[in-house]
Amino acid sequence: MKPPRFTYEAPSRLDEVLARLAQHGEGARPLAGGQSLVPAMNLRLANPGHLIDLNRVRELRGIQVLPDGRIRVGAMSRHAELERSELLRERIPLIPAAMRYVAHEAIRQRGTIGGSLAHADPAAEWSGLCWLLDATLELASEGGTRRLSAVQFTQGVYSTALEPGELITAIEFPAWPQQRRWAFDEVSRRRGDFAIAGAMCTLDLDPEGICQHARCVLFAASEAPCLLDTQALLGRALTIQAVERFAREAACTLSCLNDQHASADYRLELAETLTARVLRRAAQI
Repeated sequence: MKPPRFTYEAPSRLDEVLARLAQHGEGARPLAGGQSLVPAMNLRLANPGHLIDLNRVRELRGIQVLPDGRIRVGAMSRHAELERSELLRERIPLIPAAMRYVAHEAIRQRGTIGGSLAHADPAAEWSGLCWLLDATLELASEGGTRRLSAVQFTQGVYSTALEPGELITAIEFPAWPQQRRWAFDEVSRRRGDFAIAGAMCTLDLDPEGICQHARCVLFAASEAPCLLDTQALLGRALTIQAVERFAREAACTLSCLNDQHASADYRLELAETLTARVLRRAAQI
C-alpha cells in the first residue's frame, strides 16, 4: 500500500513547526515516530496534505528533573529511551517497567510518548500511565502555550483536547514519594499485541500497613482510561478480601468495548481480575 500524495517538511526548530502547522491548518499532521500515522496513511485512513516531521527538533527531546522534583519528558522521547532511563528507574520506576509491554523492540525504538498520547488509542499504555501518575501535558501553538491534565486531555477513542495547529511539547510527572508502591499488568493475545485490558496502581502504606494513598487506572477495556474511585481502600489495612471486593465493585461501574478482539463481558472479567491482581501485587498480600 502507498499513501496519498503529500508534501513533506522537516523543520529544525519548534517555532518553525508551529508556524507550519498554523499555515497549513487541518491539512497538516505532525510526524513523530510514525508507528501509527504512517500505517494509517498507507491504508488511506489518514490523508494529510502536509506532513511536518518533528525528528530534527531538539527542543522536544530529553528527560530532566525540575527544581521541585517533577520529571519533565520531551514529547519526542522514544519508548526505548524511557525504558532504559536510569533517571526514571530511580525516580518513577513504573514507567520503565511498563515500557516493556509496549509493542515490540523495533516499535519502541521509533515510537514516542507524545505521538502515542496524541493518537489516543485506548489500547495504548501511555494514556493510562499519565492518568495514573497525574501527569500534566504542555501544549503549544503559534498563539502560545497551555497546560492540561492528562485526564482532561484524553477524551475517547482517537479523541483528544488538541486544537488545530497545536502540538504536545512535553509531559510533566509529579515527584514520586520514596515509599510508593506500584504494579502494572495487561492481557493481550500475544506479547507485543495491543492490550485487551490492562490495570495499574500506586499505593502508599504507613509503617503499620494502613493505606494512605491509592490510585488505580484501567485501560484498553473501554473507550478511555478509567480512574477508579479508591476511597474505600484508604485508612485501612489491605487484605485479599478487601481488594477483591473493591475490584468486583469497581468493575460494575465500567462500560467495556465490544469488538473483534474481545467481548464486553470478557473485558469486564479481565478488568476485575487485573484490578485485584495489581493491588495485591503492590500491597504484597
